[in-house]
Amino acid sequence: MVTDTMDETEFAELTERHRRELRVHCYRFLGSLDEAEDLVQETFLRAWRGRDQYAGRASVRAWLYKIATNACLDFLARFVREVPALDLPVASGSHLAPRPAAAVPWLQPAPDDVLETAISRETVELAFLAAVQYLSPRQRAVLILRDVVGWSAKETAAALSTTPASVSSSLQRARAELKEQLPSQRTEWRVASSGEEREVVARYISALTSADDAAIAAVLSEDIRCSHQPGAGGHTGPHPTWYGGRSTVLAGWAPVLHGPGAMELRLLPVRANGGPAVATYLRHDGRFRALGLNALRVVNGQVAEVTTFVPAVFGAFGLPEVLPEGA
Repeated sequence: MVTDTMDETEFAELTERHRRELRVHCYRFLGSLDEAEDLVQETFLRAWRGRDQYAGRASVRAWLYKIATNACLDFLARFVREVPALDLPVASGSHLAPRPAAAVPWLQPAPDDVLETAISRETVELAFLAAVQYLSPRQRAVLILRDVVGWSAKETAAALSTTPASVSSSLQRARAELKEQLPSQRTEWRVASSGEEREVVARYISALTSADDAAIAAVLSEDIRCSHQPGAGGHTGPHPTWYGGRSTVLAGWAPVLHGPGAMELRLLPVRANGGPAVATYLRHDGRFRALGLNALRVVNGQVAEVTTFVPAVFGAFGLPEVLPEGA
């Protein structure tokens, strides 16, 4: 139990065991792994300073979750941000969300080893994390505490200094908004086995590095969609790019893979947000340099979606900005 007489070492022993899951909690809330780490530090600082207020009526874990949630709310009150309104076409495939994850500028992918305490893969998928960013901070808090953490309306109300009736009303609105942002048949997605995913990723890497159009076409679904955050994959515009359809993707990738502008690629398989991903490097000035991290969605043995993030995320995955000589 936390007491105001314990020293820092005793406090750390009691609270540090919850660091990883609190980081996942803040990551779901904010969509940014870097910000989540900062907010966990803020949570522990607030807990240490307010340890004399811990009455033992709830577990230490629940107490820390309450502090972390309110730290996230305070952060979003200081740094107000909204997902940019973009005139983007609605994708036709049922496995695709109305807006791609790349439409959220601050969204960062996370390596699986950071997320190993997550309750389910569904709640750390990029589609879910992006959709949550469309909710108001208060709705976001209610949805995560009720539907992800599993708290009751009464527990959630106590954490947010409101009433159970207000929590229930906010949850209803949050669920409705989330439904608008998530794919209509998301609950029917068949999660590919690890063996199937590895096989598809291997085919994807082989096809791209060999610039084999037939192999690329075979590994991509007919309604494949690709999206890039600004600054990712060589895209330098102020808004994300979004294009879809196998023929469109093949035509868009052709200048990079063929002809006088062809570029040599190296692709390394990684795991992000419970799914497969590929770190892409481009040969420039004799060295392979980070181009972007591609999160892949595998559906029915093919790549159905590619979301490209900026090279700045490579560090979280332990990936170098430049591959060693001979790699």
